[in-house]
Amino acid sequence: MVCTMNEQTFPQVPKSLRFSTHGIVPDSRIQMWEGHNAKALIPLDIRTLDNRVLHATETNLHLPSVRMASVFGTSQIVERSESFIADNPTGVIAIFFATEGDAFFHHRGGHIPLKPGQAIIYDADRPFIRGFNHKFRELVLTIPRQRYFDIVGPQRPTLPVCFEFGATGNPGEQALARLVNTALRQIEHGNVQSVGSPDVPEKSWTEIEEEAFGLLRNVLGDGPSSGDGLIAAAKSHIELNIADRDLGPGQIAAAVGISERQLSRIFAEAGTTVGRYVLQQRLEFAQQALSAREQDMISVAEIGQRFGFSSPSHFSRTFRERFGMTPLQWRKGSQRQSLRH
Repeated sequence: MVCTMNEQTFPQVPKSLRFSTHGIVPDSRIQMWEGHNAKALIPLDIRTLDNRVLHATETNLHLPSVRMASVFGTSQIVERSESFIADNPTGVIAIFFATEGDAFFHHRGGHIPLKPGQAIIYDADRPFIRGFNHKFRELVLTIPRQRYFDIVGPQRPTLPVCFEFGATGNPGEQALARLVNTALRQIEHGNVQSVGSPDVPEKSWTEIEEEAFGLLRNVLGDGPSSGDGLIAAAKSHIELNIADRDLGPGQIAAAVGISERQLSRIFAEAGTTVGRYVLQQRLEFAQQALSAREQDMISVAEIGQRFGFSSPSHFSRTFRERFGMTPLQWRKGSQRQSLRH
């Protein structure tokens, strides 16, 4: 009996894997690369262009219902033909987020060029060929097909579906890509317990997964938008526009496509307000900038201005209320700590 991915027992504790062709004999790299992807993500038939030596790395995260991956590779062709699928079924829908390098996606219905900032959603058990002429980076999210159908609803769009998650994408699309990227960065930094930072409430991996489902429903679904997805999209818009002094509930609600009243409600359900969250983000971005050695030549006042504070006095006052010291004191303390190391 062939076991497909949606029939597997997924681990309750997140599992992370890493792969690199570094140190592998060149003649064995494609075979090893195929083996890793078959185990960790999607089985693929892989070949390089003009017999070039393959270089590739991959970081994988397995959650109870989804798999995520951060992938780097040199030029290659990856394929899932009808016969290959028969021998290697997956039972998943895959989303590929192109972050670096041009690519193409060929399926029975046509040929789609992909550039950085674009994503494509497709059923991994329908034949396709993907090609990368040069070095590429991408993020990947897979979800069991039936779970995808449940989330998106009966009026789901015909696959493949392409969307923008870069500067021209909507907040929900941007937030989905950022969520996958953030989760994988945590794994790359060795944090497998939760997602967060000292100044941001941590999220469990279950919460990350539910947020991904909510964002998928918002991006592709035909039913009511998910609260988890809406607040994730709103937070993504805030982070991307944090330098805008006029950033407020009206602009954020319009970007997400809901009313200000609904926006206030979903933030209240999360235990905060829109204004409080915006201020928290401004302070955290400013704190990070003040701690960065490469920004030592930028004045404290300019850093405050960069992150949307109306005046140096407002920046200094709110920073001290949040962190117990002025921005200048924080910078000097960070510089002293850096010198010790």
